[in-house]
Amino acid sequence: MNREYTSDIAFTPAVKTAQERLGSRSGYARMEEKGGWSDRVTPDLAAFIAERDSFYMATANAEGQPYIQHRGGPPGFLKVVDEHTLAFADFSGNRQYISIGNLSENDKAFLFLMDYAGRRRIKIWGQARFVEDDPDLLARLADDAYDVGPERALVFTVEAWDVNCPQHITPRFTEREMAPAIRNSLETAVQQFQARIDTLEAELASAKAALSVTGGGTGG
Repeated sequence: MNREYTSDIAFTPAVKTAQERLGSRSGYARMEEKGGWSDRVTPDLAAFIAERDSFYMATANAEGQPYIQHRGGPPGFLKVVDEHTLAFADFSGNRQYISIGNLSENDKAFLFLMDYAGRRRIKIWGQARFVEDDPDLLARLADDAYDVGPERALVFTVEAWDVNCPQHITPRFTEREMAPAIRNSLETAVQQFQARIDTLEAELASAKAALSVTGGGTGG
């Protein structure tokens, strides 16, 4: 589909009408004229994706009924194939296959990636398809932490992406992100505790020495 601007994938005529009515159209028009959203995976986007251990994927069926699915894995399980393509391994799950069914009749898809700790979110529009007959791709996407190989791959063609502002994002931290802070806190607490023990032991030794000099106290 030909679009005047990359952001037209989201800013449809109906959306632009709403923006005009509510007063934001002129600002977004200036953004479009300056180049607008990117349709390529830039180094910054690739670095952001490499740190994510989860994201949300939206699809819709032929009737337009939306569905959002959470995807999770080790950091970097969503991989950059090239500057227009992302992919991840699809392992056996609850076997509802809603996304597979939706994409079989409507290949439009959307990825929503959150960095809660950094209060950053990225939205990616595109087209998606499941691939089952590409052993090389499946091997590239496989995760050594899993005992079984992927059943298929999800290949996502990037058409546009945008970064949202951090407003209203409550910071949250994963276990991996918190581990260094917890370790440092424990090390500091241990050091403080040991310093207190050393102080008390020194005071006790000093008291014993004083008692020894004075003969150990009063006699009977």
